[in-house]
Amino acid sequence: MWQTDFTYFKVIGWGWYYLSTVLDDYSRYIIHWELCDSMKAEDVKRTVNSAIEKAKLKSKAKPKLLSDNGSCYISNELRTYLKDDLKMKQVHGKPMHPQTQGKIERYHRTMKNVVKLNHFYHPEELVEALEKFVENYNNKRYHESLKNLPPADVYFGRSEQILEKRRQIKSDSIRKRRQLYFQQKLINL
Repeated sequence: MWQTDFTYFKVIGWGWYYLSTVLDDYSRYIIHWELCDSMKAEDVKRTVNSAIEKAKLKSKAKPKLLSDNGSCYISNELRTYLKDDLKMKQVHGKPMHPQTQGKIERYHRTMKNVVKLNHFYHPEELVEALEKFVENYNNKRYHESLKNLPPADVYFGRSEQILEKRRQIKSDSIRKRRQLYFQQKLINL
C-alpha cells in the first residue's frame, strides 16, 4: 500500500506551493514527491505516475493508494484514472481522522520541522532543500519502527541482511566482553 497527501509551503514573493508525496506504507520510503503550484487531480495523477515509474512496477502488481478526502483525491477524474487506466485501487481514510494516513502525516510534519527552518525566496531553493531532506530521510535517518533502519534498506529488501550482521556483531561483542571479564578475574586472583 502507498500513502499520498499534499502539504504546502510559502515561497516569499512567489506565493504558495504544494508538495505532493507518495510514501510506501510498509517501509516509509518516499517513492516520489513533486512540488506543484496547485492541488488538483492532475497533480496527483502526475505524482502517482512518476512513483509507478520509479518503483518499476509491473502492470498487475500495483499497490493500493491510501489518501485523505481532499477534493483532488475524491474527484471523479482521479478515481476513473486510477481504476481504469492504472488498475489501482484507491482507499480513503475516514473523514476528519488523519491518523488513518498517519505515516505520511508524520513524515510531512517531520520534514516541515526541518525544511521550514529556512525562508525560501525562489521555488528552486525549496526544491533543493526538499531533495536534500528526502535523500537523508530515505537513506540515512533511522526509524525505530523499522528496527532502527532507514526506509531505503527496508524498501529495497536489505533489512534482514543488515539485522543479521548486527546480531553477529552483538554476539561477538558479548563473547569478547565475557572473555575479557574472565581474563581480568583470573589476573586479579
